[in-house]
Amino acid sequence: MTEPAKVTLSATLAADEALARRRAAGEQVLIMASGEIGLPVHPELRARLAAAADRATYGPVPGSAELRTAAAGYWQRRGLAVDPGLVVAGPGTKSLLFALVMAVGGDVVIPRPSWVTYAAQAELVGARAFHVPVLAGQGGVPDPDGLREEVARARAAGRDPRSVVVTLPDNPTGNVASPDTVRRLAEAARELDLVIISDEIYCDLVFDPDSPAVSPAVFAPERTVVTTGLTKNLAVGGWRTGIARLPDSGLGQGLHARLVAIASQIWSSPPAPVQVAAAYALDEPPEIVARVAAARRLHGIVARAMAERFVKAGALLDPVRATCYLYPDFEPLREQLAAAHGVHTGAGLAGLLSERYGLGVLAGEAFGEEPGRLRLRAATSRLYGESAEQQDAALAAADPLGLPWVQAPLDRVAEVLADLTAPSSTSTSTTSRPLAGRPHQRA
Repeated sequence: MTEPAKVTLSATLAADEALARRRAAGEQVLIMASGEIGLPVHPELRARLAAAADRATYGPVPGSAELRTAAAGYWQRRGLAVDPGLVVAGPGTKSLLFALVMAVGGDVVIPRPSWVTYAAQAELVGARAFHVPVLAGQGGVPDPDGLREEVARARAAGRDPRSVVVTLPDNPTGNVASPDTVRRLAEAARELDLVIISDEIYCDLVFDPDSPAVSPAVFAPERTVVTTGLTKNLAVGGWRTGIARLPDSGLGQGLHARLVAIASQIWSSPPAPVQVAAAYALDEPPEIVARVAAARRLHGIVARAMAERFVKAGALLDPVRATCYLYPDFEPLREQLAAAHGVHTGAGLAGLLSERYGLGVLAGEAFGEEPGRLRLRAATSRLYGESAEQQDAALAAADPLGLPWVQAPLDRVAEVLADLTAPSSTSTSTTSRPLAGRPHQRA
């Protein structure tokens, strides 16, 4: 009998659950492990969802005509024209990405590092994920030359890579790969006859709107599938809605047919009330454009302020250009961390920060890094306040860092990093007590 695929709980969700249990037990922890966006739902989005609550029928498998037309307009405004008939909606981009891996078939090439779910989804469909390192500052896109080499090795060994996944902008690094890197990736994919699956869920969260991420669909339109959704730009992760743009080519038509067939067998159709609200959001009326701009600004201010804390502590960190993620490298502090704390791996460092300081982050190995790398991913997206009132105030503030509930977690991280990297003769880190004078801040 064939053994079932090994299934593990998503590292981000597992970390969130563990931290939530500690908080429920009365501990004060700072949650920076997952990319949940801690902002209120826009009032008009709530109203649209409530008004559509009586829409209880299944509806078309790929989504309503209204939603697919709105999605086509969204992409058209970003220079990616698409026929609404080649748009497929689903209950979250995670579901769509899984279905796309099934629809393409074969093995998958993914960047190293990359989002925790890509490799896991390949394993779930019986495929293999081949990791290709990214170039410096180009997180989310495998090195194009490395892609050629890895695919050649895989095919020589009898494997069958058929797709490559890219993330623009990137999770976990917060990078935005340059147009030249994306162009070279597209050329390599065409040479190798690979489908490009471009996860662009963060495309609206590039801090400089004059330098947006450039999709590989610009350079290889015949073989690029683009996915996005409302989870990150509008903070509605719990609504589970995503959309995919299939290429207008023979390959794209075939993928569309397989994707819709798979969707019909797994989720039947996207949630009908959510589709109504999503169509309104994807039409981008002025109030939604303003909300996304305010969120993007807030993410940028807080992420960059947090980045300063890590750099000051001695970690290496690329300039943060998008999203709410930081990916600091503690390699310059290796000897110090080993001597003072017995830390030799990213998992060891993440565990120390969690258990001793109540600071929840993820080790780089969750994103495909080698265990010995001293890299962490920290998310700042839940540091905007505990209540909707505080979060709205952070969105509206001319200087969000002047708000005590935004400044407090920044101060706490600075304090933790200072203690972590202090000379062993003066560090308080050999005890498990919170630092003197300040309890753990809640994020």
